[in-house]
Amino acid sequence: MTSELFMKEGSLSLTSGDTDRWHRQKHQKLLPMDPLQMAHSGPRKKRPRQMGASMVSPPHDIKFRDLVLYILEKKMGTTRRAFLMELARRKGFRVENELSDSVTHIVAENNSGSDVLEWLQVQNVKASSQLELLDISWLIESMEAGKPVEVTGKHQLVRRDYSASPNPELQKTPPLVVKKIPLYACQRRTTLNNFNHIFTDAFEVLAENYEFKENEISSATFMRAASVLKSLPFTIISMKDTEGIPCLGDKVKCVIEEIIEDGESSEVKAVLNDERYQSFKLFTSVFGVGLKTSEKWFRMGFRTLSKIKSDKTLKFTQMQKAGFLYYEDLVSCVTRAEAEAVGVLVKEAVWAFLPDAFVTMTGGFRRGKKIGHDVDFLITIPGSTDEEEEQLLPKVINLWQRKELLLYYDLVESTFEKLKLPSRKVDALDHFQKCFLILKLHHQRVDSGKCSQQEGKTWKAIRVDLVMCPYERRAFALLGWTGSRFERDLRRYATHERKMILDNHALYDKTKITVEGSWKDPDGSTVPTWPRIYLKGFGLKDDELVGSLEPVQREH
Repeated sequence: MTSELFMKEGSLSLTSGDTDRWHRQKHQKLLPMDPLQMAHSGPRKKRPRQMGASMVSPPHDIKFRDLVLYILEKKMGTTRRAFLMELARRKGFRVENELSDSVTHIVAENNSGSDVLEWLQVQNVKASSQLELLDISWLIESMEAGKPVEVTGKHQLVRRDYSASPNPELQKTPPLVVKKIPLYACQRRTTLNNFNHIFTDAFEVLAENYEFKENEISSATFMRAASVLKSLPFTIISMKDTEGIPCLGDKVKCVIEEIIEDGESSEVKAVLNDERYQSFKLFTSVFGVGLKTSEKWFRMGFRTLSKIKSDKTLKFTQMQKAGFLYYEDLVSCVTRAEAEAVGVLVKEAVWAFLPDAFVTMTGGFRRGKKIGHDVDFLITIPGSTDEEEEQLLPKVINLWQRKELLLYYDLVESTFEKLKLPSRKVDALDHFQKCFLILKLHHQRVDSGKCSQQEGKTWKAIRVDLVMCPYERRAFALLGWTGSRFERDLRRYATHERKMILDNHALYDKTKITVEGSWKDPDGSTVPTWPRIYLKGFGLKDDELVGSLEPVQREH
């Protein structure tokens, strides 16, 4: 029999026959009977239907006694369910015919979390937090592994809500519900594991296209939708899964529905083939080129960088000249190893003048990303004078010039004045001294073996941003320069929910601003300028998440 199981190194495993039979059970259709055969077959007696719940299977040894499975028949069918139950039992799993209090895992196929919860309600079954609702993929992977595999977000159909209860006794078995997703990114944990790439990638293309058209509202709509979906610990497989998720308007849901049904979005496909989008994407990849320059070049009929570079009538800024000169290096991704090597360069230069300075890598690398397009650093010096702060970056620039490591720089002097804070435009760049550079990173600093093997060019041009801020403003600057939707939504939260202003310099309550621009508690004491200020300033507890998320848990 092709579906026989065999022993291998003391553990059961699926044979190819099992797999074939499983797929036949899943996809087989009834074929019409031959008319001649039908004529001679005569009347057939209708056999009483045997329900899967009452089918008797031979006893099997139970290897995993802590798990009790129930396979949901909905959208699966009786025959296929019976086959999977038998197969799981042969593998050592305990599988119940009927749903009971002893069941720990409900396994479903082609059902969303809301589908299963709805089915449980119809059965008058009260689900508890001890019950796992899982996709069939978990069971298949477990049978292939010969043991229960770890349950991850991709397997879970429903999230469990462990929100605090005033009565500890009632908290033992909280209801199993689809957890309410916060509106703001600063209240959501978002790791690097994105289970909805197919949707978020599409949203980011559409958002970028609207950005190229300077349609900020539509761009923000799709960016917020992408941010929300990145925080989900499960994959959206039906429109029911989008119920209750914030930031998903009609426009966004149309894109989701089309991708679910067709596997792609016609709107995204049209954008990717659009000449204007392709041109803007290409032009803005050049260091120093923004939307206005891209629009100008596009209207002039340019479509390639080679034509632009060869046109003698065009005038380029120093930044754009550097962008073209080191284009191949700058357009390639910066690895974490390269970022850390640049970090060593920066620290060596800064500490040569001020050994007590704090040099912190910010941006995407601080949020745990493995690659990026540039490397950002925040520099602060405890107990320093204004003069020491002002002179540090020029000294560092001069040092790199002498060492022939500096390929380009643009030093922006500080316009920081306490009496003029907060800024009217919260999203504007801060007033700290900063320098935008292109550094020469020798391969030997990243990989000593690579330098000896490579001929010709032995270095790579890397974009680096340095920001110098007063020590007492470090918490705010660190938050701002770590970036992401998290930080932008934290500002929105401050403005719309708390009637406050948050920028890279401080947190301001409009009724409690002191002359120095620092925020004060109602009791008059000055709030410490460290990350927890956001919790205290917003009047929130630590477990309410705002501002307390680690960088690697922020939207990427």
